[in-house]
Amino acid sequence: QVHLVESGGGLVQPGGSLRLSCAPSGSVFGILNMAWHRQAPGKPRELVASMSGGGRTSYGDSVKGRFAISRDRAKNTVYLQMNDLKFEDTAIYYCMMTIDHNVGYKNYWGQGPEVTVSS
Repeated sequence: QVHLVESGGGLVQPGGSLRLSCAPSGSVFGILNMAWHRQAPGKPRELVASMSGGGRTSYGDSVKGRFAISRDRAKNTVYLQMNDLKFEDTAIYYCMMTIDHNVGYKNYWGQGPEVTVSS
């Protein structure tokens, strides 16, 4: 059974930076799409950033120019670099990966590290 292991959340002041990382717990045949979503208290989950298997990226309007999604293929790890953090970035951040098991694909979700932006 594959699990996504996330790290990097925490408390940061406005204008600060954090980097989240996410990787599957075991070996996988391949990783296709990757994405980061977030959910703030009382709000629906929203897409923050995504990356296709070919490397194409897209971002939510609220984070464009501040956040960057990237991957390390050798480590099967996806990152979310978050710069110039704002109060409204406070949320639980969820990693999602579409993992190729050679016999089929399946979406997995991480446990969601919490990011708190506060002065």
